[in-house]
Amino acid sequence: MFGPRFQLFRIFGIPIRIDASWFIIALLVTWSLATGVFPQQHAGLAASTYWLMGAVGALGLFASVVLHELSHALVARHQGLTMGGITLFIFGGVAEMTDEPASPRAEFLIAVAGPVASVLVAAGCYLARLAADWPLAADAVLAYLALINGILVLFNLIPGFPLDGGRILRSALWQWRGSLRWATRVAARIGAGFGLALIFLGILVVVMPGGTMGGLWWVLIGLFLRNAAQMGYQQLLLRQSLEGEPVRRFMQSEPVTVPRAISVRELVEDYIYRHHHKMFPVVDDGRLLGCVSTQEVKRLPVAEWERQSVGAVAQPCSGDNTIGPDDDAMAALGTMSRLKVSRLMVVEGERLVGILSLKDLLKFLSLKVELEEA
Repeated sequence: MFGPRFQLFRIFGIPIRIDASWFIIALLVTWSLATGVFPQQHAGLAASTYWLMGAVGALGLFASVVLHELSHALVARHQGLTMGGITLFIFGGVAEMTDEPASPRAEFLIAVAGPVASVLVAAGCYLARLAADWPLAADAVLAYLALINGILVLFNLIPGFPLDGGRILRSALWQWRGSLRWATRVAARIGAGFGLALIFLGILVVVMPGGTMGGLWWVLIGLFLRNAAQMGYQQLLLRQSLEGEPVRRFMQSEPVTVPRAISVRELVEDYIYRHHHKMFPVVDDGRLLGCVSTQEVKRLPVAEWERQSVGAVAQPCSGDNTIGPDDDAMAALGTMSRLKVSRLMVVEGERLVGILSLKDLLKFLSLKVELEEA
């Protein structure tokens, strides 16, 4: 979902990050407020004042989204879930939970926490306007923040997964039928349908007489929601399929290995270009020495490929590139995700017993969806 991310700070031990795509929406919101919304509502102010109002409004929106997601995160942590952090990106924000809630009640409490926080922020901004005689610029920004938080509540309460309303619906369906998988499938289908409706309406806004290009934003949000709903269900299936399963069930037991003595050029020509893997175990006399990946090759000048051996550039075995055959497959997937790698060496002592690849795990998920979710 995310590209490059930058950590800003921590709140209650929870890291707050910004995805690079968020800067796009920050600039668009500032520009829209400074050149459109505020000048239309309150004419006669200086251009610099409008831009200051736009910047403060964008920062207020940032703070509102952080508070919304932080509420999800704190309640989730209280319910025993581990939080990976909060990331803001072009379509809003997400509290990154490493597992599913343990019960329908926990799911409901986590889901409803965000809208409750947004209601409180909207009410606080509205009451602040009534409590004091603010300058026009400050009053306009408070009015905007009250309105935008109200809109945030209404949008998020739409009953389509992964929106908060969809998660509330999922908790009710889960409580009714006792099946998290079934509840997620139904809520995700509703979420995907809502995304499709947004795409259709956005296209109509663009192509109808008098339409505007603003409909493209609806299309993008619809595409995102549709994709997020489908991914959310697939992630649940993957987690339920892998948790408690040993790595040996999914590993390749006869992986391609490379000897330490060959040159890097031989590695590229005879292994990488032939087998299309990004990482290969390095083995000498049956003993695993480590691994070599395309990252090590890229760091080496092409002129050095002929002179340098694989053994000279190989990385030693560590917890970041190895896993045991009896370790949990879901934990292995988490390691791959955290380190952004697609293959792990499966080892017993100093012996290589297999390779676990992300590609094989995803193939397994695809087959499971095809056979069990028709």
